[in-house]
Amino acid sequence: MGGRNGQSAVLGPHDLHEIHLPPVAAGVRAGALGFMAAYNDIDSVPCCANPWLLKDYLRDQLGFDGIVMADGLAVDRLEDMAGSIPAAGRAALLAGVDVSLWDEGFTRLEEYADDEQVVAAVDTALRRVLELKAMFGLLPEDGADTAAIAMPSADAIAQATADGREQAKRMAREAITLINDGQSAATLDDIRSVIADAQAGPVIVAGPFADDFGCFLGDYTAPLPADEQSSVYRQLVARLGEDRVLLAAKPSDAPADQWARASTVVFVCGSTSERSYDSEFDDNGAAKAVTEYGATCGEGVDLSDIRLPWRQDDMLGEVAALTTAPIVSVAVCGRAHVLTDVLERSAVTIWAGYAGQYGPQAVADVLVDGADMSGRLPVTLPAYPAAIPVRYNDRQSAAHVYKDAAEPILRGFGYGAGSLAAVTFSEMHADTQSHPGEVLVQVTAHADDHGAAGAVNLFAHVSGGRRIPRLAMLVDSVYMDLNAGERRDIAFHVPCDRLRDVGDGQVQVTCTLDGDSTHTVTATMPGEY
Repeated sequence: MGGRNGQSAVLGPHDLHEIHLPPVAAGVRAGALGFMAAYNDIDSVPCCANPWLLKDYLRDQLGFDGIVMADGLAVDRLEDMAGSIPAAGRAALLAGVDVSLWDEGFTRLEEYADDEQVVAAVDTALRRVLELKAMFGLLPEDGADTAAIAMPSADAIAQATADGREQAKRMAREAITLINDGQSAATLDDIRSVIADAQAGPVIVAGPFADDFGCFLGDYTAPLPADEQSSVYRQLVARLGEDRVLLAAKPSDAPADQWARASTVVFVCGSTSERSYDSEFDDNGAAKAVTEYGATCGEGVDLSDIRLPWRQDDMLGEVAALTTAPIVSVAVCGRAHVLTDVLERSAVTIWAGYAGQYGPQAVADVLVDGADMSGRLPVTLPAYPAAIPVRYNDRQSAAHVYKDAAEPILRGFGYGAGSLAAVTFSEMHADTQSHPGEVLVQVTAHADDHGAAGAVNLFAHVSGGRRIPRLAMLVDSVYMDLNAGERRDIAFHVPCDRLRDVGDGQVQVTCTLDGDSTHTVTATMPGEY
């Protein structure tokens, strides 16, 4: 919020429980061993000094007994609140922080050696840290001087590395999202046919990220060997040949006759969190602002203008004026940029997010090999720079709010055909009786002759209580892998506390699959639970 790396969260306890705490509870259920206390404050109470959050909720209500670690220098940030660095360390420790990161405050807790509360809290924090070390074999056995740490074998490391790469490839494929097709006369299928025709004109790869690898990586990414780095341009060259694919990061990089002969233009645009490893860093570890074509988003790096940086809209306009070839725009973004001009000028627009090290391959797979695009938008894209914030789960619609923008949302959260476009659903119904404390939603899925794999998302809308309901809430998601022609029943289990509301009478819960009104069911349940 406001470009700050650690902003005040202005929200009440209901919104906190409804939006932000369910992932915490899920993490505890999944066996998380540690949580990080962040920089932000909630209604002026810092996360690192919030005993309700770190003790009453996390430990007493959820039963968590692992470690709580503060983010870098988050404890020392409490100095203004506590009055001094030592007092900041005491406040964080007593609130439930076990480990600090680079903070001076915890190194000066000895100044409270006579404070019984501090002594007891240090003992508790040490127990948690030592138990965690013991779990991983980092403590010596009784009578031994050093710990005997069991190292995995070379084969196990190689297998883990191979598995990680396969997971990275899968996630890259699942990030690619089709957000526009057939804006002009050419569709994606038409463009694929042209690209496959070796006799057609050149394919020009343009835009600031045409031959860039780092743009596909997120914040804090370790360096990768040069032979594991690629780009959309290099991937298309590998598939189509150097004679067929031209690079034009700027429109002037290719002569006018090549633009006139082009059969397809692939415009790779967006933003980046890439930071060179000789960059300067703030004392909390976030990179300082860098030069043009460097990081435009990420921790400690933000821009006030959410239009594409470096006048990329103008660059795309120049490209469109140079050629009659259909344009495929690939948006590599780590934030919700305004892509209104991109959609208007491109026959096809693909959202790649930060697809990771195999992102360039995934894009080329779509364009050349005809791979499916199973992604869905993880954000809401605004249509105009000032139409923010817009969220899928707002309580009131963003439509017709602005006098100069009747529809300020360009593409909504979850937009995209996904990989289940050919799957049909039927026999959807809800059950509030057989499973106490939850709403059970069941639906039958039917795969076509090719089969499909992907996530089915369930959204809910609650009415009849005492609160203005959210337009929608993502309450469950089920991943399924269907064989060709397979028919399968899917069950969503939605805990009642995800539908948190209190009323004197009954409340109605309307559940919808992926926002499709043709697959909607409404259940009635008690207002108090």
